[in-house]
Amino acid sequence: MTYSCHIKYIIIKSEMMIENELIKNSGRLHTTEMGINRIKKNLALACDDVVEWCKNQIKIAGADCDKNISRKGKNWYVDIGSGIITVNAYSYTIITAHKKKNAATGF
Repeated sequence: MTYSCHIKYIIIKSEMMIENELIKNSGRLHTTEMGINRIKKNLALACDDVVEWCKNQIKIAGADCDKNISRKGKNWYVDIGSGIITVNAYSYTIITAHKKKNAATGF
């Protein structure tokens, strides 16, 4: 393995370990009453337990975490296919979730 390939491998492994921290700490995920209302409204959810729904979506996304889970600054961003869940990286508060915009239409 060349030096540059070795460095790239270390960076990728480090990112995967960091990304797995969100899944490892999924039991700490929570949100506020305002967060529940915002997530329900933004995703048009009818479920009663929004936090549990988000946990399940994060675990599903975690199966391919190198593509679906990223950390940018103080937040985790989880691509759930039809939308994005935003989680504070320090408190594990689910801040919001929103549907993805269609690249062609902007909506």
